[in-house]
Amino acid sequence: MEESSVKRFFNALRNMLIGLYNAIFGFVLHFFMSINRKVKSKLPVWRMEEETTEHIHSMIKVFKWAILPLSLLYVFADFYFFGENAFDSMFWGVLVFFYSNFLPDLPSIFRRKKSSVETEDLPLYKKYALLLFAPLLIWFLFSGIQLKWKTTETFHDFKSLTIYGTFLLMMGFFAFVNFPINVGSITEILSLPLYGAVGYLTHLKVDKIW
Repeated sequence: MEESSVKRFFNALRNMLIGLYNAIFGFVLHFFMSINRKVKSKLPVWRMEEETTEHIHSMIKVFKWAILPLSLLYVFADFYFFGENAFDSMFWGVLVFFYSNFLPDLPSIFRRKKSSVETEDLPLYKKYALLLFAPLLIWFLFSGIQLKWKTTETFHDFKSLTIYGTFLLMMGFFAFVNFPINVGSITEILSLPLYGAVGYLTHLKVDKIW
C-alpha cells in the first residue's frame, strides 16, 4: 500500500471517529436533558455537558484502541478457526458496549436520597429491574405511565456489573446458541457480556469507582 493510501486510510479513520464522537455527544446530551426536564431535575446544563464529555471521550478512546481492533480480530479468528460468521454478534456487541457506557446513569431518575428517616428500599427484583430494563421504564415515563419505584441504589458498583453481566450472558445464549454447541458458538454467547462489561467498567473508571 502506497504512503498516500495509508495516509488517506488513517485520515478517513480519524474523521470517522470525530463524526462518531460528535453524533454520540449530541444524542446523549439531548437524551439526558430531555429526561431531566421530564423529572424536573435541577442538575445544571453545564454539569450534564461536562459529564457527557468525560464519558464519551473515555468511551471513544477505549473503542479506538481496544474494542475496534479486538472486534476485527474476533471476527477473523472465529471464521478462521471455527468456521463461524461472528459479524452479527460483533455488531450487537459494539452496540452493547456503547449502551453500557451510559447504563449506570439511566436509572438515576428512580433514585431517592437517603434520609435520616429509615424507609424500606425496593425488593431486589424491582431494584435491579430498574437497571436491566432501564430503556423500557424510561419509555414508560415518556408515555405518561407513572412508576413509583424509588431506590437508594446508585448502580455504580461491581455487584450491579455482575448482575448486568449475567443478564447479558442469558441474552447471548438465547440469541446465538447453536446446537450442538461448539467453541465457535460459545465465543458468540460470551461476546455480549464481555462487550457489556468493558463498557460498564469504562463508565465506572471515569467515575473513579476503581
